[in-house]
Amino acid sequence: MDQAESINADPVIQQNDFEGRSSKIRNWSGFWLLGLCNNFAYVVMLSAAHDILTKQQADNSTTLNPDSLAVDFEVKHSSNNSTRYDCNPVSTAVILLADILPSLVIKLSATLYIHQVPYGFRVLFCVSTTAVSFLLVSFSTSISISILGVVFASMGSGLGELSFLSLTTFFSRDVLEGWGSGTGGAGVAGALLYSALTQAGLSPRVTLLTMLVVPTAMLLSYFFLLAFPPTFPQWRRLREAGPVGRGGASEERRRLMDETEEDEEEESDQQEKGPRDYTSRSPGFPVTQDILKFLLPLGLVYYAEYFINQGLLELLYFPKSNLSHAEQYRWYQTLYQVGVLVSRSSLRCVKIRKLSVLALLQCVNALLLLSAVYYQFLPSPWLVFPIVLYEGLLGGASYVNTFYYISKEAGDREREFAMSAASVGDTIGIAMAAITAFPVHSYFCSL
Repeated sequence: MDQAESINADPVIQQNDFEGRSSKIRNWSGFWLLGLCNNFAYVVMLSAAHDILTKQQADNSTTLNPDSLAVDFEVKHSSNNSTRYDCNPVSTAVILLADILPSLVIKLSATLYIHQVPYGFRVLFCVSTTAVSFLLVSFSTSISISILGVVFASMGSGLGELSFLSLTTFFSRDVLEGWGSGTGGAGVAGALLYSALTQAGLSPRVTLLTMLVVPTAMLLSYFFLLAFPPTFPQWRRLREAGPVGRGGASEERRRLMDETEEDEEEESDQQEKGPRDYTSRSPGFPVTQDILKFLLPLGLVYYAEYFINQGLLELLYFPKSNLSHAEQYRWYQTLYQVGVLVSRSSLRCVKIRKLSVLALLQCVNALLLLSAVYYQFLPSPWLVFPIVLYEGLLGGASYVNTFYYISKEAGDREREFAMSAASVGDTIGIAMAAITAFPVHSYFCSL
């Protein structure tokens, strides 16, 4: 009898196992595509930064060709430039600021309102702003319109990163690897496609219009590829929907429901003491204190990283190379993104707990390249390429390991908030790098 029951149960068990594996594959793939689509526009704008500013200088002295674009890389400006660094009048950090400040504002203010916005509406906002960014930059006839397009890309990317990292708490932890690999893939795909297509002769306007497929892919990945838990609050606020556990397991739901009842009792007691501080020390994960051990190394890594990318790389120009200045800059960005992709995809193979070591190594990179700009001891861009690749490896490893260990160490009640709050760390570092790049650019371009 027992044997017959076990035989009859086998197909059910196998079906459940198959569905479980299928859901895991769908969710991993879904988060990979979401990471790719979320960061794609951001990366393309940074890859085009040198071209945007080059075109601005040309527009100051020539009549605009209606077939051209604000990011047209064919414009040559070295003849108007007497410095040894072949400088643009304005640092590419201008584009970086436009690409990061809106994202920073959204992330810093999100704790005040983001829990009131259902995930479905957040994704629709991200898709819309990304599409608008490509359209604005592709049809732009001035630097101000181009920068407005960059701002829209930043808004979509900032809200997307904040929301999708929080969303991982409703799924198994391995989707973090998919997200990290996808964001790294966005770097390679964005930088490589922009570099390769424009260098092959395709008009930048057509290139950017082709990239409108990216927000469409984000929409399809989120709504049709992810296997959401049955009670996931797609169009409802989280507080209205009730608790949803990681992966939607029934035991987890029951436990979280018990915790919710305890929270309600605590809230009734809290009314006599004043409003609750959601960022104060709580059981399992003291958010404002322990999270700093992740935020500080991550912020420092990204400060050094983007100080290099947007402050120094445009100054590492080798006039004797077969590559033009714009081509050298684009391939620096592409190789950096290759390093990011490799390291963000390595979580399954290598986990790095000592995040401060990565920050130290990245700072050494920044000092080395700063010295190279000043003393000009590197004879060829081919010597810069491996350094930039290594820089990307460090940055990607810092990002993916930071969020992995936050997800692992944070308690269930704090995890969603901790994941979204930690996304501020790299953004602050990038913003500080952009600000620092301005005086550095002014100094070297005055030599």
